[in-house]
Amino acid sequence: MPQFDASTFVSQLVWLTLTFGALYFILSRMVLPKIATILESRRDRIASDLDEAETLKRQTDEAIAAYEQALAEARDKASTIARETRESVNAEIEAERHKAEAEANAKLATAEEAISKARGAAMAEIDGVATEVAEDLVKSLIGGRVGKAELTKAVQAALGK
Repeated sequence: MPQFDASTFVSQLVWLTLTFGALYFILSRMVLPKIATILESRRDRIASDLDEAETLKRQTDEAIAAYEQALAEARDKASTIARETRESVNAEIEAERHKAEAEANAKLATAEEAISKARGAAMAEIDGVATEVAEDLVKSLIGGRVGKAELTKAVQAALGK
């Protein structure tokens, strides 16, 4: 192998130094500044993206807080409306119930009065009917006539008057 020949070591070292120097010069003057510029722009872009993300996160947090506050206000308002509606409906129901009770009581009083009048009329007519029935019974049983005064006394005695 020619690389291990001691007589060519000096020329190999010279070429190694020249090649390394040229490569170092090319890299340090041309390639590394471009890489540094690219890295710096990436770093700036990443920092900008992080700042924008932080801004968006803050805006999102503010929007969420505003949403939650609006939601809480809406719930409070809905609960207030529901309570007021419930109270007004209960008041209307109570008023209707009182009105219905008053109407029912009035109808009941009217019905009781009509029943009382009908009972009074029936009781008044019962004497006459009982007298007529007794007269018919006497007529059919004995075939004779009895005076109205006697029949009326007998009916009233039987009814306990």
